[in-house]
Amino acid sequence: MYKKFFPVLMTSFLLSACATSPTGRSQFIAMPDAEINQMGLQAFDALKKEKPVSNNSQYNQIASCISQAITTEQGGVWEVVVFEDKSPNAFALPGNKIGIYTGMLTLVDNQDQLAAVIGHEVGHVLAKHSNERASQELAVNSGMSMIQAMGAPQSALGQTAFGLLGVGAQYGILMPFSRVQESEADIIGVDLMAKAGFDPRQSITLWQKMEQASQGQQPIEFLSTHPAHATRIQDLEKHMPQAMTLFEQAHAAGKQPHCK
Repeated sequence: MYKKFFPVLMTSFLLSACATSPTGRSQFIAMPDAEINQMGLQAFDALKKEKPVSNNSQYNQIASCISQAITTEQGGVWEVVVFEDKSPNAFALPGNKIGIYTGMLTLVDNQDQLAAVIGHEVGHVLAKHSNERASQELAVNSGMSMIQAMGAPQSALGQTAFGLLGVGAQYGILMPFSRVQESEADIIGVDLMAKAGFDPRQSITLWQKMEQASQGQQPIEFLSTHPAHATRIQDLEKHMPQAMTLFEQAHAAGKQPHCK
């Protein structure tokens, strides 16, 4: 009896898990938003205990100013924390959490480049990429409890859970977003920054700068977590006319952020 109805149950499960991303891509989303958000909250709390939080008022002001400008139209309250870490890195988590390392703040040249970083990371959250990856893991290992795993980040299961959210490097495991998800976050991110009044052309400058910073050295963490392919800049260049239209509309509406 079980074997007879199992395929029917699985088909029903897969159909109910079908979703569409902000760019129109079909996704497999099986986990409830509340559960994936709880994972993000626990991961963020764990990181705040593991890493020192920056008291630099200038860093905190610019990070909050840019993040608020980008997330305003998305609704909800986003917590922004600057971590004392020299590596140029940043991330956003389900549950409206944004983390920026001081190394990223010292690398960028202007507010627009940092807006490109934050927009990209928020794009991952809006497209539910963490849920997508966790759902795929859940489909393979249906008995695992992701939320329970977040309570033990040093365990193998905990490392997997952190890795799925995109912040697992310091716990010994790194699961980069797929190229499809990266491309999607690029497009969503550049549109977000443009709508907020930041110059989307600086997103291309940012990725060029990131690649130059890693030449002759080990790839910096942000690039190893977010693979920089030659097509990334090409894709952004193709999308730039649309992003520039959004940018011009934002400026016409009086959106001219000054987060310097």
